[in-house]
Amino acid sequence: MQTRKMPLGILIAIGGGLGALGFATLVAAFIFLRSGAPVGGETTAVYTLIPAPTSTSLPAVLQVPTSTPTIDPLLNPTGIRVGGYVQVSGTGGEGLRLRAKPGTGSPVMFLAMEEEVFQVLDGPVPADGYVWWFLQAPYDKNRSGWAAADFLRIVELTPQP
Repeated sequence: MQTRKMPLGILIAIGGGLGALGFATLVAAFIFLRSGAPVGGETTAVYTLIPAPTSTSLPAVLQVPTSTPTIDPLLNPTGIRVGGYVQVSGTGGEGLRLRAKPGTGSPVMFLAMEEEVFQVLDGPVPADGYVWWFLQAPYDKNRSGWAAADFLRIVELTPQP
């Protein structure tokens, strides 16, 4: 009677697989026993109460518009107007920095996301090679600031019946 020997590579593969399975079983058992998970009995739910957001006042550095200037058509070729709505556009998905005052050196109040819609409350104001408009989010009066017109496009709203 002739016996056949199993190739060494197959024996190593089988041994390695069994060793890995054994190691994984030990690690899983260690994690389960170490986690302090109750084996039986009652458990108590733990929860964290998160209060609802509250409105905050505008920062003192924010220049809030006080009057609407006469709009020069040469300064405003975009058609943006006070009372209208605009959408952030052309930032390549990076968003638009809304600032405390018109100008690139003014502190950034927040980052408006691409396609986010705002109402125009004031402007235009020329500064640092841009025409600036004061915008406010229709859903959050504290989300407001000055934005460069180069990254805004007009949004026509259709009234709902």
